[in-house]
Amino acid sequence: MTPEEVIRFVKEKGIEIIDLKFTDLPGTMQHLSLPISELSEQEMTAGYGFDGSSIRGFKAIEESDMLLIPDPTTAYVDPFYKHPTLTMFANVMDPITRDYYSRDPRTVALKAETYLKESGIGDTSYWGPELEHFVFDSVRFDQNQQSGYYFIDSDEGIWNSGQAKSLDGGPNLGYRPRYKEGYFPAPPFDTFQDFRSEVTLKLQQFGIRVEKHHHEVATAGQAEIDMRYDTLIRTADAVMLQKYIVKNVARAYGKVATFMPKPIFEDNGSGMHTHQSLWKNGANLFYDAEGYALLSETCLHYIGGLLKHTPALLGFIAPTTNSYRRLVPGYEAPVNLVYSVRNRSACIRIPTYFSSPESRRLEYRVPDPSCNPYLAFAAMLMAGLDGVINKIEPGDPMDMDLYSLSPEEQAKVKQVPGSLDAVLEALEEDHQFLLRGNVFTQDLIDTWIDYKRKREVDPVRLRPHPWEFYLYFDV
Repeated sequence: MTPEEVIRFVKEKGIEIIDLKFTDLPGTMQHLSLPISELSEQEMTAGYGFDGSSIRGFKAIEESDMLLIPDPTTAYVDPFYKHPTLTMFANVMDPITRDYYSRDPRTVALKAETYLKESGIGDTSYWGPELEHFVFDSVRFDQNQQSGYYFIDSDEGIWNSGQAKSLDGGPNLGYRPRYKEGYFPAPPFDTFQDFRSEVTLKLQQFGIRVEKHHHEVATAGQAEIDMRYDTLIRTADAVMLQKYIVKNVARAYGKVATFMPKPIFEDNGSGMHTHQSLWKNGANLFYDAEGYALLSETCLHYIGGLLKHTPALLGFIAPTTNSYRRLVPGYEAPVNLVYSVRNRSACIRIPTYFSSPESRRLEYRVPDPSCNPYLAFAAMLMAGLDGVINKIEPGDPMDMDLYSLSPEEQAKVKQVPGSLDAVLEALEEDHQFLLRGNVFTQDLIDTWIDYKRKREVDPVRLRPHPWEFYLYFDV
């Protein structure tokens, strides 16, 4: 919609509230609401003020005044509010310079799309993320000077198979997915069919096309809902909306959803495998009928850029300490820095369901849904474009089960770093490719690294772990 169409729509549909959504730097959705009396074409252009110093990763208190500029093309009716509410994503602007704010994640994504066009390599990138999540019946956690614990529960969790009653007080009916056996079982094992269908229908209310949904590998309600590919900015918006919808539908069901990468020990974690391709003048630049797996030289160089920069990219695409509980061998986790056709043990897989030119793409399996999608997609695009610009060769494909290699063979395969601290060091050393076209700024990267170290790495590093008591209390 245009601003004029938005104003006409709210009058025709009896909309009472306008809700503006954006994300802080780490990627949590924020919002500001206003009555429709405050909505006009002039105000939509001028923006709506807020305190940037209260948003994580934004302004200092002495420069806190910021503006939200609604994007009318993202306008949809929000189904979760009692009063009729129209929601829109907004970009953040500095009121003094009237420039879009360099630390606003959505602005970074828009700049990445602009850089792709300016580079002359392509004019459009398409993205298809596969978000995984868990839905639990309850969660408790706490940490203080003399205790620390978490406790999650799910009636679908196999650990409840021995209980006399289900969590709702009814009889224990027995059917539960075993650890690592939750992929595709039909009801009554899968108890979340209606839940996922409701999420799917609400996504469609936001104009987001869903291709499929299903139970995932882990026990305890792990799921995946796959959205149809779209452009970078529209897909990043859709990721934020999927998180928003899943969490709010879960709350309506009396449950709680999490996109945390690894909430359950010794079962599969939640990833965000991300399909991507480059296009120009309506043609897929990744397709070559004569190439390996029907891949063009452009695609192979794009893969080379992703593989080269993965250690640094991980700082944005797997950006939590918990991400590295998932990125370990043995849980279908993409720890091997290689590419291959059809091979889910490689960090880059070339899907081969179809052989048409428009279906040729790569699937980058390293990201997880704890990331800020605006920053993650922008960073992946910039790494791939760096590979194309510098003709970075990806090496030979590895068309075998990488988990079955001998120790000697495995030692020859590069793997992802094993901690958030390590990938932040890699990002510190390797980020020039992100600065092209002023897509990322040095200020944003420095702020990101400083925030992650002070607010996440150090607090986790300094606290005793419960398992340390098991290991060391009797020393």
